[in-house]
Amino acid sequence: MSGTDLLKATTLASPYGLPGGELRSRLSGRTILILIGVAVILRLGQEIFVPLALSLLLTFTLAPIVSFLRKRSVPKIPAVLLAVVSAFCAIAVFSIVVATQVSNLAENISTYQRNIVDKVHSLAQAGAGNVVFEHLSKAVERVGAEIQTRAVESQDQKVQAPTIQTPMPVEIITRSDPIQTLGNLLVPLISPFATAGLVIVLVIFMLLEREDLRDRFIRLVGLGDLHRTTTALQDAGKRVGKYLLMQLVVNTLYAVPITVGLWALGIPNAILWGLLTLVLRFVPYIGAIIGMILPLFLALAIAPGWSLVVWVGTLYLVTELVSNNVLEPWLYGAHTGLSPLAIIISAIFWSWLWGPLGLMLSTPLTVCLVVLGRHVPQFEFLDVLLGNEPVLEPYEKLYQRLLAGDPNEASDNAEEFLKEEYLVDYYDKVGMPALLLAELDRQRGVMSERQIEMVATSSLSLVENLSDIADDEEHQDETAEVPSTTEAELELPDGEGRSLLCIGGRGGLDDAAAAMLSQILEVQGASATRSLYAEHAARGSLAFAVDAIDTAIVTYLNGNSKSRARQMVRRLKRLKPALRVGVLIPTADGQDFAQIDPTEIDADFVALTITQAARSGLTSSTPVSLKTIVRKIARRRSPSTGESEATIPG
Repeated sequence: MSGTDLLKATTLASPYGLPGGELRSRLSGRTILILIGVAVILRLGQEIFVPLALSLLLTFTLAPIVSFLRKRSVPKIPAVLLAVVSAFCAIAVFSIVVATQVSNLAENISTYQRNIVDKVHSLAQAGAGNVVFEHLSKAVERVGAEIQTRAVESQDQKVQAPTIQTPMPVEIITRSDPIQTLGNLLVPLISPFATAGLVIVLVIFMLLEREDLRDRFIRLVGLGDLHRTTTALQDAGKRVGKYLLMQLVVNTLYAVPITVGLWALGIPNAILWGLLTLVLRFVPYIGAIIGMILPLFLALAIAPGWSLVVWVGTLYLVTELVSNNVLEPWLYGAHTGLSPLAIIISAIFWSWLWGPLGLMLSTPLTVCLVVLGRHVPQFEFLDVLLGNEPVLEPYEKLYQRLLAGDPNEASDNAEEFLKEEYLVDYYDKVGMPALLLAELDRQRGVMSERQIEMVATSSLSLVENLSDIADDEEHQDETAEVPSTTEAELELPDGEGRSLLCIGGRGGLDDAAAAMLSQILEVQGASATRSLYAEHAARGSLAFAVDAIDTAIVTYLNGNSKSRARQMVRRLKRLKPALRVGVLIPTADGQDFAQIDPTEIDADFVALTITQAARSGLTSSTPVSLKTIVRKIARRRSPSTGESEATIPG
């Protein structure tokens, strides 16, 4: 059997749930070219795709409101119109208030100049000799002088007539069409309103035709797998809609105390800063910082001291802590499914693609991409790159850490797992499958001797690091709350008064598996010792101190060890006929060892998992006797006649 066939056979039959027969998508060159082409199309077709994206996201946001109204017996068309009109009226009021506040701020900005200059001078005096402060002071002085000079020149030009005869400039005027001139003036003004009107119309029709659009999308891309397509649509709608609505609620609850606090502190245009904070917090991470910088700068400008700046910073800091630790966990319930790094990268990408509007839409658009990758195999890489779900199974992650010689991180991951499970569950679900992966790689010849030794040594270190948890489990109160595991799985015999020997069958990896089993036996109260492969390989039967042992368990990760297991069992039983000998031999080459009669190898039991081995090893039973080997008839010469005689032994 080749290495590839061995791996396939193993993963298909392993009781430990190793991945078998699963095709994973790969980021091929063709896929990369398609992604680049899509990005170019989105960039060039910005004027078309931006309204569509806005309409789609607003549809996701308003769909729950429409559904709520429909459940209250409101007809479909009035429900859609009511939701859309309410949403865009709120946007219009928001825009008018912001414009008014900005105009008011612009009128008073000249009054704040003197305070800023004084604070910079005070900083320069406090940091005399510091190059940074000196450059900052000089820059402010140059800016102030330039502003003052321009103002004086402007006044002089209005009052005084020119005394020097200057040449009269000659301007060439090209006659233009009045209609074209009017168009040049009106188009920049009409364009935003036209886009807004287009978005409104698209949102209304998308909400009215939502069911029909869903059916057409399924017919176009997912008729062959209705279950997967329906799940993807529901997941996308739920994630995006809930994200936008909950983000709006969180931002509103964040902006209200900010507005009230700024007003109480005497910051001008507090409503403006509150509304900007509400909007900017849709931009992940940096939005809240930008919303805080502007009021801090204004506090710096309007007050002669520094106390107001400190109070404003404290207001934002406290509100941010309450929002992050109380409001968001309470309201969100489920995460958007994006990793923090993916949120930042998506913000950079969409802002490059569509500017500030793309920055605002980056998170919901990326959520749609992650949903696509989660349900469409060809785009699975999107979920891997952008999602927040673990991309490696726990046993794969453990094997990777053992292969890298890092048992400390492996121990940290194990402790997280053990908060909800028992140690025996960890070894059966994570530890043993990781060792099986190592054994498979060893059999395929892709591991060097040094790597094999590294995995074995790191595994033994992992077992040693978990000894404290093993002690806690051994001495825990029986009335203590137990993890969520079925009673049948928890039931292991009490090992008090029993003595067992765990033997590594044919290598360092088997030694690691024997160490895991030994620790579980000790947790059950038994006295367990270990015998490494190197010891009995060098010393033979002398390495086994079986006088005080009542049960020995030999571990083999290599499924082709049946003959070795038989020889080891017979050797141990010859040393002590009353010894119970079991074999822990997981499915490692596609064979089902559970169907093998233990008596075929003269063993008392054959176990597939650590749980089975511990249960069988701690259960009292009469040892199996060695089978008598039936010999063929032996011929020997008669010492008297020299002729051959037939003799049957015994």
